Amino acid sequence: MLSDIERKVLRIIANFSVGRRRTPTVDELCVKTGRSRSGVMEVLAALTREEYIEWDRSLPDDIKLLEAWERRETLRWGER
Repeated sequence: MLSDIERKVLRIIANFSVGRRRTPTVDELCVKTGRSRSGVMEVLAALTREEYIEWDRSLPDDIKLLEAWERRETLRWGER
């Protein structure tokens, strides 16, 4: 399950890529989220670990969107 900021950044990346046909830069993510550069980099690292994006810290503005929506948790039998 993604945190609120992770979900927000994922949606910004997805919407940005549809509207502008490119992914946002780290600086653009900072403006849109109100977070510091290091804070945005941490969120991008988390989204990479969870395999929502492909991203390398050495090329911070090169973000590849793999999955635009948060995955649903699978429920066990009998849960709602």
